[in-house]
Amino acid sequence: MILFAGLAPMPALAETGASFFDPFDALDRDRWFISDGWSNGDWMNCTWSRDAVAVRDGMLRLSYLAASDPDTGYLCGEVQTRQTFGYGTYEVRMRTMEGSGFNAAFFTYIGPVHDKPHDEIDVEVLLRDSGRVTFNTYVDGAPENGGGSDLNGGRSTDFQHYAFTWDDAGIRWFVNGLEVHRTVDGTPRPSEEQKIYASLWASDTFNDWLGPFDAEVVPMQLEIDWIAFTRLGEPCAFPQSILCSER
Repeated sequence: MILFAGLAPMPALAETGASFFDPFDALDRDRWFISDGWSNGDWMNCTWSRDAVAVRDGMLRLSYLAASDPDTGYLCGEVQTRQTFGYGTYEVRMRTMEGSGFNAAFFTYIGPVHDKPHDEIDVEVLLRDSGRVTFNTYVDGAPENGGGSDLNGGRSTDFQHYAFTWDDAGIRWFVNGLEVHRTVDGTPRPSEEQKIYASLWASDTFNDWLGPFDAEVVPMQLEIDWIAFTRLGEPCAFPQSILCSER
């Protein structure tokens, strides 16, 4: 993920969030804020829009689509929690489409737009390679402990369960319940509580990272079955959680 820059005013931070499991039977506006009316920088070729966010058939759908006004260009979808979260387990079940130039992300972030240092924990699927997922952290704006994993023969175009745990010992990332990456002992790690985000966006300048932007695949969509957070020390609260398999 990239440092946020030039953002419109963000919602004020609410008190620290409690554990939750959200199956997206509806969009809980007390929990989720829809990014709308800005982009994170010139490197994005789309504008966050509520028109690119929908909940339908028990699924959160984040889209990338052409705007009805050609002068507006492309619209992309993002949701973010109103509250911040700390140590615990973060989980999502989602699937992507395929297309060069696109990024589907589940991550946590806090930064200068919130009057805080830039800390971040990332799960990113670069849609040019649906067989792989990448991970990263930012600590006070500096990238740390990046890595990735193949999806064990699976594809991100099928539903996959991504998760990470964050505690005093570090951060561990999981795919379908299997640990695939972790921070290295002694390296810098995020320390600030962060908001939870899910997003789908694209760029036509990050060719080395995302691949050349392919306009032929628009419209695109990221489908999210559920998102969950469990505070550190609390027991498994729903059957799909990786905490249930660790009992």
